[in-house]
Amino acid sequence: MRIVLQRVSQAKVIADGVLTGEIGKGLVLLLGIEEEDGENDISWLVRKVTQMRIFSDDEGKMNLSVKDVGGEILVVSQFTLFASTKKGNRPGFTKAAPPAVSIPLYEQFLQAIRKAGFDVQAGVFGADMKIELTNDGPVTILLDSKNPE
Repeated sequence: MRIVLQRVSQAKVIADGVLTGEIGKGLVLLLGIEEEDGENDISWLVRKVTQMRIFSDDEGKMNLSVKDVGGEILVVSQFTLFASTKKGNRPGFTKAAPPAVSIPLYEQFLQAIRKAGFDVQAGVFGADMKIELTNDGPVTILLDSKNPE
């Protein structure tokens, strides 16, 4: 699994013309899933996302987690995170898991974030979505459960 994590002051997602999720201060997670992903990937990413200290404390240092600041989380499925651009000019997406695999894992990921104590907002899997956000910082971090750095 891969996540592009963005610290935001506000964000919303509109799927097929309908507002499906909106948050204030918190995190936007663009989540990509590949066929080999499973519960270990979900556990690792949920722990990282919810405990990562990327919000400023009273001294202006990134020392607080999304939970510490009472932040919110918006999750959007993003199969293009597994784009292959090695050959030609059109990306290939063969590494992205097909819907039969990715939908259940996406739902498990949302449930795991909720279990961690967050009221998660989300896009609609597979829909045409528009995301509006104000990146705070900007702080943008890439997480890959197969390559934990």
